[in-house]
Amino acid sequence: MWTSEHSGEAPDRRPQAGGHMMSPPRPVRLRATGISKKFGRRQVLSNVNFEVRAGEVAAVIGSNGAGKSTFLNICAGLISPTSGQVEVNGSVGYCPQVGGTFDFLRPSEHFVLFGRGDGLKRGVALARGNEMAALLGWSPDPKVQSRHLSGGTRQKLNVILSTLGGHDILLLDEPYQGFDRGTYTDFWEVIWRLRDSGHTIVVITHMLNAMDKVDQVLDLTPTGNERNR
Repeated sequence: MWTSEHSGEAPDRRPQAGGHMMSPPRPVRLRATGISKKFGRRQVLSNVNFEVRAGEVAAVIGSNGAGKSTFLNICAGLISPTSGQVEVNGSVGYCPQVGGTFDFLRPSEHFVLFGRGDGLKRGVALARGNEMAALLGWSPDPKVQSRHLSGGTRQKLNVILSTLGGHDILLLDEPYQGFDRGTYTDFWEVIWRLRDSGHTIVVITHMLNAMDKVDQVLDLTPTGNERNR
């Protein structure tokens, strides 16, 4: 079951000892409870529980075939779990690992198309797209279609499109594929900026050096008997 909850949690305003007010807790933006997924007879996910709040970055890690992309797709509402529930408090932007762009559209046309889907006017969508591109060290050529972009640059476009709408939650499936070292650093600078402004980011990563950049880690690597299924 996948549900979307748009009402925030009531802040805890109970006074602390000494009469001081407690800081309001940050709302939970994404909660997955008991998520399991089977494809035929193959168990991909088993009873996964996960919770991430506003202003947090969470990394999803695990061995190949551990169900990382499947889990993110369930959180995005793209596929349904076999059992369990996902609750979403806010709007969601999603960046796939591959695909997501159109060969014969220019980057600016992508900005307008996806921006309109998020309810943005043409000028606002173009401005936001170009601003995010600059943060990733890219100045899109207005004449070049997406099919002529390098893999890394095309993935920059995917990242930009997921952020256009200013979504509360960003779900990023290995978004740095093909990035060079400089762009990889720029990417994390963008993520920190989004986190500091209250956004929630969930990112699938294989990069061990990214672990010190996040607030929590969900490891989907099977253990014990799960490996033998």
